[in-house]
Amino acid sequence: MPLPLEGVRVLDLTNVMAGPYCSMVLGDLGAEVVKLEGLEGDSTRNFEPRVNDESYCFAVLNRNKKSIAVDLKAPLGREIVLKLAARSEIVLENFRPGVVDKLGIGYEHLKTVNPALIYASMSGFGQTGPYGRKGGFDIIAQGMSGIMMMTGYPGGRPAKVGIAMNDIACGVTTLYGILGAYIARLRHGKGQYLETSLLEAGLAWSIWEFGAFFGGGEQPAATGTRHRRSAPYQAFRSQDGYVTVGASGDKLWRMFVERVVEQPQWLADPRFARNPLRVKHADALQELIEAIFVTQPTAHWVEKLDAAGVPGGPVYTYDQALADPQVRHRRMVHDIEHPKIGPMKTLGLPLKSSGELTQIRRPAPLHGQHTEEVLREAGYSDAQVRGLLAEGIVKATTA
Repeated sequence: MPLPLEGVRVLDLTNVMAGPYCSMVLGDLGAEVVKLEGLEGDSTRNFEPRVNDESYCFAVLNRNKKSIAVDLKAPLGREIVLKLAARSEIVLENFRPGVVDKLGIGYEHLKTVNPALIYASMSGFGQTGPYGRKGGFDIIAQGMSGIMMMTGYPGGRPAKVGIAMNDIACGVTTLYGILGAYIARLRHGKGQYLETSLLEAGLAWSIWEFGAFFGGGEQPAATGTRHRRSAPYQAFRSQDGYVTVGASGDKLWRMFVERVVEQPQWLADPRFARNPLRVKHADALQELIEAIFVTQPTAHWVEKLDAAGVPGGPVYTYDQALADPQVRHRRMVHDIEHPKIGPMKTLGLPLKSSGELTQIRRPAPLHGQHTEEVLREAGYSDAQVRGLLAEGIVKATTA
C-alpha cells in the first residue's frame, strides 16, 4: 500500500526550523521533497554538534528529502526554481516577507508556470499588517504572543518554553493548511496561496488563556507547573525528584486522597470540596501533598498513582525520557544510516496507523547531494548541468 503523498512533488525553499519541520512531515507522508538551498546551505548545517563534519541537528530535521544547491540571485538560478515549480504540487518558503517577490519566485511568479500550485509562506508576523516586513525568530514570537509571561514561576523573569514552540506550531499550522489545500485541489482542481506566522500559530495554541481572558478578564500569568483551571494538576516534589499528578476531577480527587496519599479527612475540608476551590487554595494543597510526597521517592508515588488509576508520572531529564521503556516500545528513537555521519539516531514517527501512513525512508541529504539528479529530472541535459556547475550557479556534493 503506497504512502498517502507518494508521487506528490514538494519544492522546499525553507530554512532553519518551522519550514523544514513541515516539509519533513510531508516527506514522512510519502512526498518527494526537494530541499532547495543556497550555495551556503541551510544555516542549521552549521549547528553543533557535528559528527564527521555534518550537523547532527540538521540531520534529525531533514530526513526524507533531496538537496539541490542553487544561487537564487542568478537569473539561471531563478529559472531552475521556475522549472522545478512547474512540476511540483507544493512549494514552501519562509524568507523575510517580500524577498521571494524580489527574487522573482513568489506565488504570482510561480503560478504563471503552474496555476494549480499550492504555495505556502511562513514568516515571523505574517505577510500583511504593521509588522508585515519585519523578520522574526521563535523567541521573538514567544515574547510577543504573551507565552513567555505565562511560563516559569510567579514573580520570576519571563521564561521561554524549553523547545522552539512557536517554530513548531508554525510548521504544524502550515502542514494542515497544505494538506487542506491539497484536498481542495483534488476536489476542485485549483491551487491556492496560504500563509501563517510564528506569532499567529503560537497564539492559536493559547486556548484556555484566550477563553479566560475574554470570558472573565483574567490576565494569564506564570503558574509554574500548575494548571490554570484544575487542581491538583502539577508537579510535586518527592524524596528524589518530582512527580506529576492530574487529579482534578471529583472521582480522581477522591481516588488520590483515599488511595494515594491516604488522607481521607481532606475530603471534608471545605477548601478542597470542588475543583475551583482547589485551584483557589492551590498553595495550601501543594504544601499538604508535598509534606507527604517528600517522604518517598518518585517511583513509589508513580506506582501508587498507577494502582489507584490516577494519572501521574515522573518528571524526567531528557536522557531519562528517551530511555523510558514506553518511549522505546513506541520507537520514538529510530536508527538510520547517514552517508557521512554513519549509524545515527533520529526521532521516531509519532503517528502509528493500521495502514501505510508515514515512513522514514531516507536520511537527511548532504548539501547539494541531489543537484545533478534533480536537474536532469527537470529536463536539463548533461551538458547544461555541467555548464551550471562550471558557472557556479549550482553546487553538487557526492555522497
